[in-house]
Amino acid sequence: MTITPARLPSPPAGAAPESRFADAGGVTYHFHELGAGPDTIFLHGGGPGCTGWSDFGPVAPYFSADRHCLIVDILQYGKSDKCRISGPMWDFHAAKTVALMDTLGVERADFICNSWGGTIALCLAARYPGRVRSLVVTGSMPVFYGPLAPLPERGHRGRAARDVYYGGEGPTREKMRHLITRLEWYDAGRLPEETVDLRWRQSLDPGERELAAMSDSPRGDWQDLTGELGRIAAPVLFVWGREDAFLTPDYPLMLSRMVERGNLHVMDHVSHHLQEERPAAYHAVVDGFLRSVDHP
Repeated sequence: MTITPARLPSPPAGAAPESRFADAGGVTYHFHELGAGPDTIFLHGGGPGCTGWSDFGPVAPYFSADRHCLIVDILQYGKSDKCRISGPMWDFHAAKTVALMDTLGVERADFICNSWGGTIALCLAARYPGRVRSLVVTGSMPVFYGPLAPLPERGHRGRAARDVYYGGEGPTREKMRHLITRLEWYDAGRLPEETVDLRWRQSLDPGERELAAMSDSPRGDWQDLTGELGRIAAPVLFVWGREDAFLTPDYPLMLSRMVERGNLHVMDHVSHHLQEERPAAYHAVVDGFLRSVDHP
């Protein structure tokens, strides 16, 4: 009997490297650091309980073999500050991420990002072009308009899922499993129990629960980045799951044409968190792209 790579179980994130903290522009970031080589910043997604390590732990060892990896908890998540954000949200995150780079002495970096993290990085690349060498973006939604923009029910699916998860009896392990397998993973049989535990325990953080309960907009004002994408000079690789629960592959195809040096790779048998579900395949694709940037 032959087992295809798409059906092999994914490894759990495992024990995270030692925590590090850095002050940046009036806020404190938490991050993990491993490996040596070109500076590479990982920015995770915005689901309940997401952290840098929950989203990139399974694939980080592949990249750290020859890269200096900074795996960041974005603000309002993980052990980073649970500050309230006012004004345009992606502008805020981009400016604070640049402040973090300044604190850490990182002049220019490659960015590897999932969902919310990818939209932050796209905004950063447009606003601070000298700080970005290349971008890898998965499952992000920077554009709300146009013929290929997400349908309203898909665009609001993440926020609705968050409300359901934190509502009722509150966060439970089974609700976390249901959220991940419905919206983030294609094959529930590959989901490690350690990943469910990691996300569920983090979602119980008092700061994250307080933000989820607020009726106003503690995450800032939503921004559409249509006007900014054409300003991005760095090469961008959009890596998409063919079965993504939020955005079908025609959407990143549109994004890849809006960015001057845009590329698209669509991966089979994965949904929204392909870097976790098929880490070896994800690394192979992303590593090839990054090497082509270094040696065109």
